[in-house]
Formats: sequence, C-alpha cells, structure tokens
Amino acid sequence: MVMKKFLNDPQALTPELLEGYTLCYPNQVRLVGDKIVVRANEKSKDKVAILTLGGAGHEPALSGYVGEGLLDASVVGDIFAAPGAPKVLEALRLFKDYAGIILVVLNHAGDVMNAKMACMQAEKEGIKVNRILTAEDIAPGINAPVEDRRGLGGCVPLIKILGAASEKGLSVEEILRIGEKFNQKMATLAVTLKTATHPQAGEYIGMLEDDQMEIGMGQHGEGGGNGPEPMQSADTVADIMIRKLAAAVNAKSGDKAVLIINGSGATTHMEMFVVFRKAWKVLNEMGIKVVGSRCDEILTVQEAAGFQMFFALVDDEVLEYYNAPGNAPYWIVR
Repeated sequence: MVMKKFLNDPQALTPELLEGYTLCYPNQVRLVGDKIVVRANEKSKDKVAILTLGGAGHEPALSGYVGEGLLDASVVGDIFAAPGAPKVLEALRLFKDYAGIILVVLNHAGDVMNAKMACMQAEKEGIKVNRILTAEDIAPGINAPVEDRRGLGGCVPLIKILGAASEKGLSVEEILRIGEKFNQKMATLAVTLKTATHPQAGEYIGMLEDDQMEIGMGQHGEGGGNGPEPMQSADTVADIMIRKLAAAVNAKSGDKAVLIINGSGATTHMEMFVVFRKAWKVLNEMGIKVVGSRCDEILTVQEAAGFQMFFALVDDEVLEYYNAPGNAPYWIVR
C-alpha cells in the first residue's frame, strides 16, 4: 500500500517529529537526548515531578501535555511502541533531586513492563518512584479486572489534575490521593469507523467495511469484544456510549462530571460537537451536571476515524485542579 503522507525516511520518523515539535514550541518544551521531552521552564525541585511514557503516533499525546501545571517529562517510544526501560530510567534520573516522582502508566503490556523494569532499577539507585496506572477502558465490561482494561485518553485529564496539584506544592501522598480519586471514577469507551495505518509499515491496522463501526475497538485496531456492527446515527451511538459510561462509575442524579469527546485522528469537530450534544442531553436528563468539557483531538491514532468518549465524576476538590492554570502546547488554562 502506498500512503499519501509527508514523511521522509520512515525509520527516522520519531526523532524527526520530536525535533519538529520542540522547535515549534521552544518556550514550553525542549528535547533531552533523542526521545525525552521536558519542560522548557523547569519547576522548583521542592515540588513533585510528573512523568509519563508511551509510543509516538498518538499526537498530540503524550508530549503535547508537557508544560507548566501538567507533565514535567514525556518519554517517547517509536510508533505505537513503548520506550525501552533504559530510556525511562534516563528520564527518572533527571528528576532524582525533586520532592518525589509520579510516573503515569497507561495499561498496555509494553508500557507496564518497561515502566516496572525502569522503576526497579531506579529503586536500586535510591530513586523512589510512585506509579499510577490508568485502565479506564470499559470495553471488556464494567466489572472486568483492571489487568484486562486498557488505558485510553483518560490519562490526559488525570495528568492535568496531577500536574496542578504538584504545581501547588502538595506532597506525593496528597497528589496520589487526589489523582486516584479521579482515576477510580473515570471511564472511556471508543468507537471506530475506519482503523489507522501504521506510518512506517504503510498498512491498515485491522479493517472495517464502509457500512460498519465497532464500539469498544482499541487505539491500535484491537477488537472491542462485540465485533463490527452496522453504522448508526450520532445520537444513537452517543446515547449507547454515555449510558454505559455513566453506569460504569455509578453516576447518579446530583453528580458533577467531566465529559470529553476525543477525536481519533480523522473525525471532524463537527461530528464531535454533534456527539457531545446528545451525550450532554442524556446526562442532563439523568440529573448529572457537566462541569468540565472538551471536544478535540487529544490522543489520536493517525487517521483513524471515530472517537473516544471520556466521562468522569468529580467533586469540588478534584475540579479545582482540573480547572487550575496550565500551559502545555495542547492544554492551556489561564
């Protein structure tokens, strides 16, 4: 298959995109080595550092959220691949003198394995690292064990909350408490119309017919459990998904919530707003107040068509940090 993409050598893709990204936003981010993106303006070392790791190809995630009030560093792997443990360890060493380190890990096998190996080696060097695992995908079932649930776009609002709490100068223990409170009350469900291509291999990752969609398909074309089904209207899909998400976190009348529609790469803002409209109306009928919202490409998979619907319950404490100032290239709050 011949792809129409503006690329050079496919094997040089990750370093080239990171070089271009950091050249584009020099006041917010800079590159350390070849695959560690850090804040251009470091925060005080008496505060806790917030780091994450993940493969390239999901831009603006995850490096797009490095900045004041969010991440201190993002460790980047090759396209759709976790960075190796040595590279993660290299990043952890950069923050060994901070008040603590929290590493946000999405529940994918490579990310989990390499994060664990890096943290074990860091411990041997006297570097204490606290991990927080995101596994909010409800496609396997709302009662599925954590190990069977994937980490999806929910990592980004969680990073926003952790980063804001760190910026305020809270301790590791307090930041983890606030982060886990949000982490345990968030859920994501994806729907796909067309799977992505792998920009290095030049092939589609999975296949759906023109009149098909799949609710629950993973970021890289992994099956959602129920298989393809006929294409449905925006209202029908939004209604199905938001009710499943609300049930997953036991949402009830009087609750406050964050609702985010995350485009997968080829979904227009027009479509996202139409979907958001219906989901908001369903929540309103249920007596649930949306107090935080977004429609944007937050964590993409190249030109995959579809979206992730993210839903989380929040209290006033968590909402304070969600709304706190932040200044990363792809998440700015003033």
